Amino acid sequence: MSQKSYDGNASLYLIPTPIGNMDDITLRSIKTLEMVDFLLTEDTRITGVLLQHLNIKKRMYVNNDHNEEKNFNLVVNALSEGKNVGLVSDRGTPVISDPGYNIAKKVIEKGYNVVGLPGATALIPALITSGIEPLPFLFYGFLNSKDSKLRKELEEIKKYKHTIIFYEAPHRINKTLENMKNILGDRKISISREISKRYEEIYRGNITDVMLELQEPKGEFVIVIEGNKEEDVYDDLSIEKQVELYESDGMSKMEAIKKVAKLRKVPKSEIYNLIHGK
Repeated sequence: MSQKSYDGNASLYLIPTPIGNMDDITLRSIKTLEMVDFLLTEDTRITGVLLQHLNIKKRMYVNNDHNEEKNFNLVVNALSEGKNVGLVSDRGTPVISDPGYNIAKKVIEKGYNVVGLPGATALIPALITSGIEPLPFLFYGFLNSKDSKLRKELEEIKKYKHTIIFYEAPHRINKTLENMKNILGDRKISISREISKRYEEIYRGNITDVMLELQEPKGEFVIVIEGNKEEDVYDDLSIEKQVELYESDGMSKMEAIKKVAKLRKVPKSEIYNLIHGK
């Protein structure tokens, strides 16, 4: 099912708002806030401050994980009447690590337009100022708040070679870093706090270095950590599967055999004989 986003039909607009500095908002976001018939917002008080700053008056409804079903009906009824609806989070781009996904998904399923505007987000500034390889990267969001589940998640991503980005709260940051060091190793890391605000800070170094420097954590944190730099991880693969993996990446069979032999520190002939059944 295709969507023509600007065909004149009523739409649900996902509108980014500033993450700290009020000047971060785009002209298009301002125009859209003025245009929509009402707003769904994570916190009417925070959005109210923004609207007041922009001299915009707009009806607002609180939107969270507990009332999204009710709000979905409100949105669909409005769209069916040709009205436009805006959805914002407290700060940054909605839906990502914030409420709104379920409503957006269901509105799409109903056949109405969902239009996402470009704008402020914390993860990209944190990534491009980290000094860590930016591509490819994986945005993970928040780890589980329960320590045992958090450690399990870190074990699962331990082998990822991508740069990984996390969000974290100040009361959990030190414990999270401790778990990362113990499970992922003392990797290169960058931590940004209070992005785009007056007291923005960036801590760079290995996890150990950053933990020593980060004494009294305050504000919201974005963690950028380098991926697994070991040449290859093959603990869970048989030799045959590992050779097949490299062949699927475009290597010839002999090139794959040589690479597996080098990584496993065994003679090429041993790998060759195993592959060819000798």
